[in-house]
Amino acid sequence: MEKVAVVILNWNGIKYLKDFLPFVIKYTTSAQIIVADNNSTDNSVEFVRTNFPTVQLITFKENNGFCLGYNKALALINAEYYVILNSDVEVTKNWLPPLLQLMEADKSIAACQPKIKSWHNKKLFEYAGAAGGYIDKYGYPFCRGRVFDTLEEDEGQYNDTKQVFWASGACLLIRAECFAKTGGFDELFFAHMEEIDLCWRLNRMGFKIIACGKSEVFHVGGGTLPQNNPKKTYLNFRNNLILLYKNLPGKHFLRVIFMRLLLDGLAAFRFFLTFSFAHIAAIIQAHFFFYYNYRKISKRKKEFPGEGNNDLTHIIYQRLTPIEYFVFKRKKFRELPKYPK
Repeated sequence: MEKVAVVILNWNGIKYLKDFLPFVIKYTTSAQIIVADNNSTDNSVEFVRTNFPTVQLITFKENNGFCLGYNKALALINAEYYVILNSDVEVTKNWLPPLLQLMEADKSIAACQPKIKSWHNKKLFEYAGAAGGYIDKYGYPFCRGRVFDTLEEDEGQYNDTKQVFWASGACLLIRAECFAKTGGFDELFFAHMEEIDLCWRLNRMGFKIIACGKSEVFHVGGGTLPQNNPKKTYLNFRNNLILLYKNLPGKHFLRVIFMRLLLDGLAAFRFFLTFSFAHIAAIIQAHFFFYYNYRKISKRKKEFPGEGNNDLTHIIYQRLTPIEYFVFKRKKFRELPKYPK
């Protein structure tokens, strides 16, 4: 059994493999490196096979998406720890040891992440994970270093080791046994928020999720879907509803879904003011998908139960993040009143 397997899921990402796989190989000397390919048509497989013979290849005959792709790939790998690493991430010298040391020192930690900073501007945190993620009681995710679209500069303010609610799937070190215990990624998500769902289940099982400020990587981001793509709006709103239904107790979900109808309506109105009608349609489609597929989602809730503690108020933000951000103009994590300690 390998100690650590670094697994990069690829689909037509030869550009990122050319740019970033050499950094993974150079700065990852104590782990197995694997590229799992989702039936790419851009010669990715031949490129890796020819130029990086030490990298193990797993090839699929179809594009499985992020969730199923990783589930299928990790099922083939015998390792104590997995690193789920996006192909558009530039790792740095000594990026892995601090993460592994945390996990080895505390068996209650199921997963951890480094600081994730922007490859385009290396002073800034990156949208997908920043310095560790949280969620508020109505399901809005945010991060230390990123609240909605506001990215903070890294001034060392998050160089600590901190328990958070979720860790980013852009660069995630997770115990293989914990991944298996949860059932892995829920393939219903396809992409976006699947790691929050996974971490929520781990939290409910009593495990901890940690952000490690001693390690950092740089993420390009938006490689598959840019932030302003209506498809991304659809997936974010749809998957957020699925996330809440699957993980909240029934009585809490009814209260939350009523509030979310109002808040999602306000989000649609903001898009209306900027004539972004495709995004309004995406929000409506997301809600229709959820209600139309209610029975299917209920089945998924039973298949991925995450049985355990439902009282996670110590790491779920108990205020409404959109009000703090848009109304009171509190743009940074540390400006949020009663931010998670």
